[in-house]
Amino acid sequence: MMRRRRIESMEVCIFSFIFSMLALSGCAGKDEPLPESPPANIQASEEPAELKDISGEEAVQTEEPAADDSRKESNEPAIEEMDWSDYFDGINGAAVLYDPMEKRYQIYNQETALTRRSPCSTFKIISSLTALECGIIVPDDSVRTWSGETFWNEEWNRDIDFSDAFHASCVWYFREVIDEIGMDRMQQELNRLSYGNCDISDWEGHLNTNNSNPALTGFWLESSLQISPKEQAEVMERIFGEYTDYSEETRKQLEQVMRLSDSGETDFMIYGKTGMGKAVGIVVDAWFTGFADHADRRIYFCVYMGETNNQEVSSARARETAVKILSDFGWDESDG
Repeated sequence: MMRRRRIESMEVCIFSFIFSMLALSGCAGKDEPLPESPPANIQASEEPAELKDISGEEAVQTEEPAADDSRKESNEPAIEEMDWSDYFDGINGAAVLYDPMEKRYQIYNQETALTRRSPCSTFKIISSLTALECGIIVPDDSVRTWSGETFWNEEWNRDIDFSDAFHASCVWYFREVIDEIGMDRMQQELNRLSYGNCDISDWEGHLNTNNSNPALTGFWLESSLQISPKEQAEVMERIFGEYTDYSEETRKQLEQVMRLSDSGETDFMIYGKTGMGKAVGIVVDAWFTGFADHADRRIYFCVYMGETNNQEVSSARARETAVKILSDFGWDESDG
């Protein structure tokens, strides 16, 4: 009798264990956590799926009709491939224009436009944004004292304020600013902006093979942080677009230093920042990224140029190319 009870007890335990495991697997499904809500760019069906009720059979939920898939995809911005090779004149590069009102990208050389490279001095947009937002930079009281070290750029060899430092792309000024922001806050901002690979692991910039001066190196200068031209344009929209997380005061202060004073005889205003990086003395990355305004329309853009044999590659040339592309954009047609 005792042996029979032990057997029955063991059977109950085994059954309970199996039942518990089945219940757990039914809740979790997979190792991945379930999303709390559907992604913003996916439209949930307003009506329940069609049910079958034939010959007394149990009703079964059907799959969503294929038409819903195309409706979901329509929420994504369209991408129009452009032939802007004449603007580049043989230089290896890419250009991206993003029009949020039309939900459309215009992209030249998609492969390069999706390839991540060092942001170089275009990152001064992000360091300025963060420092303005948290009060590390106060434009009216922003002079920093020159150490007395002689740098290759004469404009850096003086006490300098925020506006002049931004326009002169003064590396030592922003090296100090970034150190005051700190790694934790900087990482938080990059994550919020989905800024390229968000990698600031080489904080001091030891990976930079072109410069070993601690005042002139950092994770954003041919180092661990990388971003693609398309992502550059997207980040500009996250900062200056309709759904920005940043204060109006910060954005206006940043717009003021980004405004291009020599954009030529155009009926639109350009805001942006250049950037250029070298490796072993050769320019390998040249950028100009920002946005342009005409009437009530804002276009976000990025022009990138990479190392090219027998060609002069520079951030100034990237800026000139961006101005030409924007001049031919067709603002009147867009506004209409």
